[in-house]
Amino acid sequence: MKIYILRHGETTLNSKGVMQGWLDEPLNENGRKLAVLSGQAMKGIRFDHCISSPFKRATKTAEIILRESGNAADITTDDRIREINFGSLEGKSLSEMGDDGFKFYMDPFHFSGFPNGEKIQDVCERTQSFLKELIAKDDGKTYLISTHGCAMRAMVNYLKDNPSDYWYGHAPYNCSFTIVEAQGGKARITDVDKVYYDSSLIVDHFKK
Repeated sequence: MKIYILRHGETTLNSKGVMQGWLDEPLNENGRKLAVLSGQAMKGIRFDHCISSPFKRATKTAEIILRESGNAADITTDDRIREINFGSLEGKSLSEMGDDGFKFYMDPFHFSGFPNGEKIQDVCERTQSFLKELIAKDDGKTYLISTHGCAMRAMVNYLKDNPSDYWYGHAPYNCSFTIVEAQGGKARITDVDKVYYDSSLIVDHFKK
């Protein structure tokens, strides 16, 4: 069983360094381009099924990658793999978030959470519930999972050798993949932040 966990392509809010969370922002032109390039480079990988966050930026990225890679897999959505809810700070830049933004990136597990939103533990609970349920199927299939930066890190955190290193030093790049292989109910991370486009196109909008 192989699980390709994807962070969606770039949005205009991404390019401005704005936290979009549950804001349903579409892909921008560069986001669509990265998805096309990724999909074209992934020809030969057969996806049996795709599960996406319900937000447009995630579903559209999945649609493009499936189309460009020659896959006709169905896409279903699951609310558990939505991005973290930034609550009252949705639509704010990292600098506008002040101490909340700093703690969110520098010490996420000791961050008390966003006002009227979520904390890291909330996102870990729901995303890991999703991943564990998928792994338990042990069906030998290949899955594409289209999600978001913080949600991606939360989803695989329990599989890491050092779970306290939540961010791997940075937020996942747009259209990057964390790959998980599973058999007999046991799973391991085999790749982190893998991109299928030219690495010169990587932009890290949220450096620590």
